[in-house]
Amino acid sequence: MSQARAVECPECSGRLNTEGTETVCGQCGLVVDEYRIDHGPEWRSFADDDTNPERTGAPLTHSRHDRGLSTDIGRSTRVKGRKRRRLSRMRTQHNRAQISTKRERNQVYAFTEIRRLVGSLSLPTHVREAACSLFRTAQEADLLRGRSLEGFAAATVYATCRTCSVSRTVEEIVDAAKATEDEHRAAYRALNRELDLPTGPIHPAEYIPRYASELDVSDTVRQRAETYARRLRESGETAGRNPSGVAAACLYTAAREAGASLTQQAAADVAGVTPVTVRNTYQLLQD
Repeated sequence: MSQARAVECPECSGRLNTEGTETVCGQCGLVVDEYRIDHGPEWRSFADDDTNPERTGAPLTHSRHDRGLSTDIGRSTRVKGRKRRRLSRMRTQHNRAQISTKRERNQVYAFTEIRRLVGSLSLPTHVREAACSLFRTAQEADLLRGRSLEGFAAATVYATCRTCSVSRTVEEIVDAAKATEDEHRAAYRALNRELDLPTGPIHPAEYIPRYASELDVSDTVRQRAETYARRLRESGETAGRNPSGVAAACLYTAAREAGASLTQQAAADVAGVTPVTVRNTYQLLQD
């Protein structure tokens, strides 16, 4: 990657933001780079000097019930006969011993569902880590009693998206989750009520790059729609309105002014709202 492309998006010349190992354009949402090379040593030392370097495994993670500290008995084609059968029995007993309580078993099941949801919705890694940590906090607060694990897995992912300002709607979460909408809402209400989550409304501009990509509109339409969304948010006109519907209305308004062929129904379908919602915000922008 050249120096010019390191600071500008190759698609729209927008500003690049680096978070974790991903470099994403703040305008169009293009993932420019998702890997980062660690040029440091392969060992680290816990002493005051570097006389005793130690090699370690993967870093700690909240998405595992044991935070990634478990070990695995590997497989090898070189081992034959009685020794191979003994290692197989040892591997079975080792896997059983990793989960000793029902609490850990619930964590394993819920964390697996959270990882599946995050992968299905193409969410970043920090959302997965935060959602698993939130589930662990809810379990410690004894909020899971009488509620489904699938519902809490979906609710923690949605709550993390709300707190991290990641544009995902309830309908998208429920469609990808194993939980029903009632289970999701019951778990989310318990999280929001008992843990007092800082879940403010998501900025409508966060939805626009994804919707613009699905509707295949130009960069000019997308940029103008983001401008409309920011103006509405600054004026306070988005209070009480669905941010997803506001984003769809801003895209429809910008496309209409640019002469692009975009209907209210198409904009409403991609946002999961009704055409009436798009029309009301469109009329507000016209006024």
